[in-house]
Amino acid sequence: MSLPTSLPTPEQLRNTLRSVVDPEVGVNIVDLGLVYQVDVSLAAVKVLLTMTSPACPLSDLVMADAESALRAVVPETIPVNIELVWSPPWEPSMMSDKARENLGW
Repeated sequence: MSLPTSLPTPEQLRNTLRSVVDPEVGVNIVDLGLVYQVDVSLAAVKVLLTMTSPACPLSDLVMADAESALRAVVPETIPVNIELVWSPPWEPSMMSDKARENLGW
């Protein structure tokens, strides 16, 4: 069965998630390397993401912003599941060159 044309691709959803900014760092969660996986099917959209630290006080806000961004582009009949994961642990090398440049690294 082929996917309907209205179902976004994983890359399109990654681009959508670029609108979600980590409020502590001021860089989007994709360029920070926080989005580990994006799966799209007729059954659900599943995103695995992490935070820069398990002690991040704003993880609920980031996850809510990510879900809101995805809900705006995913058909309403398809569930959006965002899972917070800690393995592998995030490290600065996961950032894009653009994010490192924005942070002056």
